[in-house]
Amino acid sequence: MKDETRNTIIFMVCAVILFVGYNFFVLEPAAKRREAAAAQAQRAAAAPAAVPGQVGAPMRPGMQQPVVQITRAQALAAAPRAPISTPALRGSLSLRGARIDDLFLTQYRETVKSDSPPVELLRPEGVQQAWFAEFGWVGANVPGLPGAATTWTLAQGDTLSPGRPLMLRYENGQGLIFTRKIEVDDAFMFTVTDAVTNATAQAITLAPYGAVQRYGLPTTRENQIVHEGAVGALGGDSPKLKLVKFKKWAKDGGGPEVSSKGGWVGITDKYWLAAMIPNQGETITGQFRDTKTTGTDVFDANFVGAPRAVPAGGQSVNVTHFFAGAKTVPVLKDYQAKLGIPRFDDAVDWGMFWFFTRPLFELLNVFFHWFGNFGFAILALTVAVRLVFFPLANKQYESMTKMKKVQPQMEELRKKYKDDPTKQQTELMELYKREKVNPVAGCLPMVFQIPVFYALYKVLTVTIEMRHAPFLGWIRDLSDRDPTTIWNLFGLIPFAPASAPLVGGLLDTSLHLGILPLLYGLTMWLSMSMSPPAPDPVQQRVFQFMPLIFTFIMAPFAVGLLIYWTWSNCLTILQQYVIMRRFKVDNPIDRIIRKVTGKPDPVT
Repeated sequence: MKDETRNTIIFMVCAVILFVGYNFFVLEPAAKRREAAAAQAQRAAAAPAAVPGQVGAPMRPGMQQPVVQITRAQALAAAPRAPISTPALRGSLSLRGARIDDLFLTQYRETVKSDSPPVELLRPEGVQQAWFAEFGWVGANVPGLPGAATTWTLAQGDTLSPGRPLMLRYENGQGLIFTRKIEVDDAFMFTVTDAVTNATAQAITLAPYGAVQRYGLPTTRENQIVHEGAVGALGGDSPKLKLVKFKKWAKDGGGPEVSSKGGWVGITDKYWLAAMIPNQGETITGQFRDTKTTGTDVFDANFVGAPRAVPAGGQSVNVTHFFAGAKTVPVLKDYQAKLGIPRFDDAVDWGMFWFFTRPLFELLNVFFHWFGNFGFAILALTVAVRLVFFPLANKQYESMTKMKKVQPQMEELRKKYKDDPTKQQTELMELYKREKVNPVAGCLPMVFQIPVFYALYKVLTVTIEMRHAPFLGWIRDLSDRDPTTIWNLFGLIPFAPASAPLVGGLLDTSLHLGILPLLYGLTMWLSMSMSPPAPDPVQQRVFQFMPLIFTFIMAPFAVGLLIYWTWSNCLTILQQYVIMRRFKVDNPIDRIIRKVTGKPDPVT
């Protein structure tokens, strides 16, 4: 009776763990996608009527005006502009406010389709989901400072591109002359040089500022493993990484001002970043702030530099860098080294186990440069991991094989002492000791692979190098799920499961089974079939269902993860097969071969 109770508890615990995992990784994300789509539709329905040319704008950090929803085309036509054209960027900057607010990333596309448009990074204020950068000066009792409504004159240049800067100029009519030189490199970094000339008879005190602003919560579903929201490095002489997710940012309203020697502040998506980088030798005050404007969250990551006196007839100059682009690790590291930006490559969310995730990415990147394909790099990484753990795994598989070999003796002892559990356990322990068998050996290889699995999951999820990385055949994006599905015979039938009435959403999410998830389930089943069966019938039933359950659990995961785990299962099967043949233990592969060839079973 006690054994039955114990077995029932074990079964329930396993079932709960599997249910929670399935709910967390499959059902909950699907529900969030539906909620995000409904919220987006509701916002679109409730948006004010378009008002051409009317674009509200914050005058300086913390001073927001009402949000007016207009189209991108209307926003671009509302003010004079200067084009931006680089090998990596395309767009324009607005001469009204001298904002950088219109950018596309020409080297990245929205989807894997060849005709997919480039990724849109920044969009003008007034457009839904606006995201832009502005620069300027603040000062108490200094009239005529340029703001978001100020129209600057294009004094030099026509198109902003590498080696071809733009020079903007504004005179406030009260003795202050402002110039702004904007440069851009061939990647994602802008350099903004602001100068103010004091032609009045009195000294003034000004402080430079820079701000990245974004309107509204992202419409994409929230991913628990990826940080999206405020990001930066602030605090004292050694800035520390600051992270605030969008929902917490909206709930708490941001955070207090932080004094910092250099550092940086920005707003990040999964793959994209817009960040302000002040002079690293100066003390600044950085802050993440959220302002509610007509029901919309205005997320603001800004810094204000130290006040500086500009004497009569004098001039003050300030240089700010602005990053707007993809979080490519080598590019971030290069800027970090050249400009002395603290922890800039931490814009990639390496997670709390960064000490494991970073090296794994570097190793994966090395394999990529060798093979030229991240899919083959994952296969090579799997082999490398297996080689590291080979001595331990080999010893454990030998123990498992020995345990399978003594299975008949174990059954005899259980029958012989079925009425004396204490004696039965003692005899089993003696058998294990005599045959040098470790009954828990089979768990260890899998346990040691869990950190690798998590780190690879993190790498595939957060690094843009994996985005839209192809492998072979139908696999065109290692960071996405398997695009095939059993419900249309893997593309042989012209049928979209998502369009099926009533059950379309279920077939496209929870029951989506592609080729790789099925291969993963098959290899998991074969590997478990080569292991000794659990002594208890209830446990046996649990283990029999595990490959099926985990097939559904793993189906929504990135293809790259399934390639790793399936290939790892194959290597495990090969290793187990060699060991079982060496110890002359019958195994499923030999049984399948005998059945196919018609050879008789060996005489035992």
